[in-house]
Amino acid sequence: MSILARALAACLLGGLLGVAQAAERPEEIVIGITAFLSGPASVFGEPGQAAAEMIIDNINAQGGIDGVPVRAIYVDEGAGGEHVVSEYRRLVQQEGVSAMLASISSGNCNQIAPVAEDLKMLNIMWDCGTQRIFEEGDYRYVFRTQANATPEMVATVLYLLKTKPDFQTIAVVNQDYAWGRESWKIFSTALKALKPDVQVVAELFPKFGAPDYSTEISRLSALRPDVVLSTSWGGDLDTFVRQSAQRGLTGMSTFVLPLAESSLQRLGKDLPEGVIVGGRGDHYFLHPEFRDDPAFQAFSAEFREKTGAYPIYPVFHMAQALAALQKAYEIALENSEAWPDTEALVDAMEGIEFRGLTRPVRLREDHQGLEDQLLGTTVHSDTHDFAVLDNIMIFPADPITTPVGQISEEWVETLDPAMLEMEVDTYQHGQ
Repeated sequence: MSILARALAACLLGGLLGVAQAAERPEEIVIGITAFLSGPASVFGEPGQAAAEMIIDNINAQGGIDGVPVRAIYVDEGAGGEHVVSEYRRLVQQEGVSAMLASISSGNCNQIAPVAEDLKMLNIMWDCGTQRIFEEGDYRYVFRTQANATPEMVATVLYLLKTKPDFQTIAVVNQDYAWGRESWKIFSTALKALKPDVQVVAELFPKFGAPDYSTEISRLSALRPDVVLSTSWGGDLDTFVRQSAQRGLTGMSTFVLPLAESSLQRLGKDLPEGVIVGGRGDHYFLHPEFRDDPAFQAFSAEFREKTGAYPIYPVFHMAQALAALQKAYEIALENSEAWPDTEALVDAMEGIEFRGLTRPVRLREDHQGLEDQLLGTTVHSDTHDFAVLDNIMIFPADPITTPVGQISEEWVETLDPAMLEMEVDTYQHGQ
């Protein structure tokens, strides 16, 4: 009995120590953030990191989260997926991070989601676009604080059909890897459902990182499609647009570029007027609903002073991810006197609504964020040395996002042309 009593006492003491440890306020909150900090995708990762640094500095200047300062550790996705997964495990198991923000790459998100579940680590997918994560898996610890490819592509199709309803032919020029092919599959399926008489005259998938598009441009110049779609991004998109403009292709066809918001400043006046541009969410530094908001203006000015550029969509996505994490801490702290552990944070993330820099985002029961989508058409202005957006439309998230439990490629086949009558908020440049 003496031995049993001592064993029970030890268990009770261990439990009490565990409670005390859980309730103990840490000296700092450490979070891990993965982003492309080298390579061609660093055009997204470096602005995302700059935004994280600004936002975390601001949180700490206001006293941290419930008095605890925040510190970030960054992992370079440019080093490859194996490196990202290895560093992810190291940060969780050795650095004791409280949460991870991962990733930009859809491939990395696909790899990391099951790792996060295995490690029981809160993971916020802060920028990746693959729709497959929550459609093919059920996760407790993984959340996405922005939209996925499906609402981005559906909104683009709707904008195109609202502004150019009479076009008959379309061609696509996409990077030859998963994103290029999957985004085209969603776009083309939605287009067929909403305008079945459109003819696809060319499907071109040049090599990722291709330096020359003369073959593709020559073929398109001969075909003269009414619309040319490209969901490419970064340097590939910039090169394709510049070479197309030099060869006169942008004057023959309407270009539709769902990711080009991030290229506006780099392309300058090389991006002609009349191009349809998406912002991967309602993200735009001249957002018509927030451009006069003092907090929005202050952030934009500070970001430009820090980086020499206006915020682009990865900046907005980073702001949303950090806003969600901060909101989860607030909820968890309200619900308990103990300092929140991972389980408490995950519970607090369920169904939350939060706001980064623009419209609020809500997490559904499948952990997918509902994010409105902004698109516009380029015009040249005396106020900026690059194209800006006119005829802006902002599409509400719910009706353009695949319902919970359904598969995007199957759901977009069922879209009804009546969807084109959807009322959307519309703004003109300068209004």
